[in-house]
Amino acid sequence: MLIPTHIRFAANLSILFPELPLAERPSAAAEAGFTRVESWWPFAGPTPSDHEIDEFTSSLEDSGVRLIALNCYAGDMASGDRGLVSHPSRIAEFRASIPTLLTVAERTGCELFNALYGQREASVSPEEQDEVALENLALCARSVATIGGKVLIEALARGENGAYPITTAEEAMSVVRRSRDRSGADNIQVLLDTYHLASNGDDAQTALVRYADYVGHVQVADAPGRHEPGTGGFDFGRFFDLLEKVEYGGWVGLEYRPLISAETSFEWLPWERRGRADLDRAEGR
Repeated sequence: MLIPTHIRFAANLSILFPELPLAERPSAAAEAGFTRVESWWPFAGPTPSDHEIDEFTSSLEDSGVRLIALNCYAGDMASGDRGLVSHPSRIAEFRASIPTLLTVAERTGCELFNALYGQREASVSPEEQDEVALENLALCARSVATIGGKVLIEALARGENGAYPITTAEEAMSVVRRSRDRSGADNIQVLLDTYHLASNGDDAQTALVRYADYVGHVQVADAPGRHEPGTGGFDFGRFFDLLEKVEYGGWVGLEYRPLISAETSFEWLPWERRGRADLDRAEGR
């Protein structure tokens, strides 16, 4: 698989290196050649202690890696939550987490924030949930704009994420447009994930070209399986070529479950595409 020279990849700390505690994963990513990482919300609740924040940010700094993308507080993912943005009964939780989001961003330089939309609730109308989502997204967008940040909207795979209503790039783009129209904020964009879109039968390549001006971040995993590229049927060669053609300038997050081990799963990815080679050259090594 040929990868265009300008494309660089970031390691997702929440799904790679699963055998290690979170605090040790930045070092593992650095040893594997990565200079950039991304993460889901790394704390148990919306308002972690200063010690918890220090532990997370110090693990990044001590390892010499930079956080480029962070999920907003999404509830208890292990118990089935998939975001709080659209939940009327959990507005306080979501909004209470925003100061922590900003603190982590200020300490790490992170500028991308994935706001998982949340599942539909049987007791609340979709219209009421969508109204809450627009209000929360506007608040989040205004908040992260103070540090040059962007809010991301992501489609998720059906059958794995409960009654999550955004399952295609077009649906994600619809939320982006409505949020921008309502708030006037232009820092709300689409997160394009190859696994989730391919799992739903959505053409990620077509979506990339159609919505190129609104794609704020890209994540990759093969489908089916959500393992490393080359283990499923997704055409990554064509996808990476399109990233170059549309002049995508961001990093590409590796958000996959390693089939065997993280180290083995990186064999498809040349060292010079992980960022470390560029850093070594800059430092004269």
